[in-house]
Amino acid sequence: MSLATHFHPYRNEWGSLFRLLDDYNDHITTRGSKSIKSFSPRFDVREAKDAYYLDGELPGISQKEVDIEFTDQHTLVIKGTTQREYSTQPSEEEEKAGTAHKYWATERSVGEFSRTFTFPGRIDQDNVKAGLKNGILTVKIPKAPAPTSKKVTIEEE
Repeated sequence: MSLATHFHPYRNEWGSLFRLLDDYNDHITTRGSKSIKSFSPRFDVREAKDAYYLDGELPGISQKEVDIEFTDQHTLVIKGTTQREYSTQPSEEEEKAGTAHKYWATERSVGEFSRTFTFPGRIDQDNVKAGLKNGILTVKIPKAPAPTSKKVTIEEE
């Protein structure tokens, strides 16, 4: 599964197909396996005149479990960790007897995740804003203004 997301004018036409293929690959690779599926959050990526916007689903993840950083002038990486937590705990007798819980299904995703987004143009890394509310991570990545030309005067010696 590709973790890099590149902006492309035809991305919307193929997005559903790629998601379907990713889901099928996840199903095939975990079928018959007792391993825990890693977490790969889904993101919507939008471009406006002055900025790019990322909206990602991070259910049950707190702000301190997410890191956002730039690896170069055009690449943003969002990474973090999600753990499985339960509101009910087994009793001491159940724990001692080894009969605490019998899982019928374990479908919740846990583990580390990392998503990489590469932008086609210059971005203003100093003014990036991010917020996490109700399990939705929103990141605004402003576009950097186009460089202006500057004339250099040649001094006489």
